[in-house]
Amino acid sequence: MTTALTRRTVSSLLGLALVGAAAGSAYADKKYDTGASDTEIKIGNIVPYSGPASAYGSVGKAMTAVFKKVNDEGGINGRKINFISYDDAYSPPKTVEQARKLVESDEVLFLFGVLGTAPNTANQKYLNAKKVPQLFVATGATKWNEPKTFPWTMGWLPSYQSEARIYAKYLTAQQPSGKIAVLYQNDDMGKDYLKGLKDGLGDPSRLVLEESYEIAEPTVEAHIVKMKSANPDIVVLFTTPKSGAQAIKKLGEMSWKPLTIISNVSASTAAVMRPAGVENSQGVISAAYAKDASDPQWANDPGLGAFKELLAKYLPEINPVDSSALTGYNIATTMVEVLKRCGDELTRANVMKQAASLKQFAQGGLLPGVTLTTGPDDFQPIEQLQLMQFKGERWQLFGEVMNGELK
Repeated sequence: MTTALTRRTVSSLLGLALVGAAAGSAYADKKYDTGASDTEIKIGNIVPYSGPASAYGSVGKAMTAVFKKVNDEGGINGRKINFISYDDAYSPPKTVEQARKLVESDEVLFLFGVLGTAPNTANQKYLNAKKVPQLFVATGATKWNEPKTFPWTMGWLPSYQSEARIYAKYLTAQQPSGKIAVLYQNDDMGKDYLKGLKDGLGDPSRLVLEESYEIAEPTVEAHIVKMKSANPDIVVLFTTPKSGAQAIKKLGEMSWKPLTIISNVSASTAAVMRPAGVENSQGVISAAYAKDASDPQWANDPGLGAFKELLAKYLPEINPVDSSALTGYNIATTMVEVLKRCGDELTRANVMKQAASLKQFAQGGLLPGVTLTTGPDDFQPIEQLQLMQFKGERWQLFGEVMNGELK
C-alpha cells in the first residue's frame, strides 16, 4: 500500500511538474512590450481629418474600417486591435503633441500610417530615440528609407523621387526638348519630387520655372498665372489634393492646355479630378501603383471587390473611387500581415523585424506586377508604378509597370 501510494504521489507530482513546465514554456514564448497583451494590440495613428489636407482624412477612416473588420473576425492571433487615431490638421506642432500623447499617455505599441512628410519629420527623432516604431508612414519622402540612421522609421508609399524619375523618363521619351514649369509644395514632399524630376531629366536647362507654394495658401491660382507667363510646354504639379484640384481647374479656366502631369498623391478621381472639373482634367498624366476603383477593367476584380465590400459595410459614406481610402486600406492590409507574422512576440523590435522581411508580398489592391519587398538595409517597400492618363471620367493605364529606383 505504501509503495503504491508513493508511486501514485510521485506520478502526480511529475505530472504537475510537466504541466507547470509546459505552462512556463508557453508563457516564455509570449513576449510583449508596452501596448500589447494576450488580448490587445494598441496602435497609434495621426491623420489630418481637418485643415488644408483634410482630403486625406479618408486614409485614416479606411484604416479604422480594416481593423474593425479584423476585430469582428476574431482579431490577429486572438488579439483585438485597439486603433487610436487622432487629428493633427496637418500641423507639425500638433502632430508632435498627438504623438507624445499616444506614446506616453495611451501607451501604444507603435505608431502606424501617420500621414504627411512634415508631420512625420517632426516626430522622427523623438520616436527613434524612444525606440517606438514609426511604421508605414503615409508619405513617400526618401528619408523614410534610412535604416542605419533611423532604424525605427519605415515608409510604405513609392518614394516621391522614384515617382518623379518615372515622369522624367516619360518626358525624355515623349518631349525631349519640351520646356517644363513645376509647381511644388514648399516642404520636404515637394522638394523630394523636384529632386527626383531633376535627377531623372539630367538636363536642368529644361526647367524654365520652379514655382513653390505654401500649403496654408488658400489658393494656388496666382502661381498658375505666373507659370503661364514662362510659356512652358509642360506643367508638372507636385501638390497635395486641394491645391492640385485648384491648379487643374485654373488651367481649364485659362483655356491653357500644356502637357500636364500631377503627382500620384493628388490623383484622386473623387478628391481632385472631379472637383477640378472633368472637362478640365482631360489628358492629365499621373502614375499609379494601386488599382483604380473607377476603372471598368477591375469591375470583377476580387482584390478591389474586397475593398468595396469593406466600405459598404463599415464606411458607406466613403466613395470607393476615393484613392485616399484605397491607400489607407492597402497600408492597413500590409500592417495586418506584419502583425500576423509577429505571432506571440509582440515586441517593438520584432514588429520592425517582420516589417523589414517582406519578399514580393502581393496585395489585392495593388496593380499586377507591383509588390512589397523590404530588407534590413532597404526600408522602401514599393518602387514600381505605371503611368496613366485621365480620359472621360476616369484614369486609364498605359505602358508597362516601371521601376523608379535609383540605380
